[in-house]
Amino acid sequence: MTIKLKKNDNVTVTAGKEKGKTGKIIRIDSEKNRVYIEKINMIKRHIKPRSAQEPGGIIDKEAPVNMSNVQLYCQKCKKAVKFSVSTDDKGKKARICKKCGSEI
Repeated sequence: MTIKLKKNDNVTVTAGKEKGKTGKIIRIDSEKNRVYIEKINMIKRHIKPRSAQEPGGIIDKEAPVNMSNVQLYCQKCKKAVKFSVSTDDKGKKARICKKCGSEI
C-alpha cells in the first residue's frame, strides 16, 4: 500500500472513539500502516525515573491510529476530503482537493 499522507499534514479521524477530531501528523509507521496524530488518541504510560533530570511518573502520549481511519483535511472546505495528485508543467506534484479544486 502506498502512503499518500505526509508528516505535518492536517488530517481528520473518520472512525473510532476520536471520530471527527482533526490534528497534525507527528509520525508515520509505514510498516504497520499507522499514524500518530498530535493530541489524538491519548494514552497514559508509567515511566521509571532514569536520572535526576528525567523523573518518573505517569505521562500522556499519543497512540497510533490506523491509516485507513484518517482523511486529509481541506482548509478551504473545512472538512475531510478525498484528493488527487496532479503534476504541473515543471513536473512538480501537488495534491488537489476533489471537492473545491484547491491545492492542499
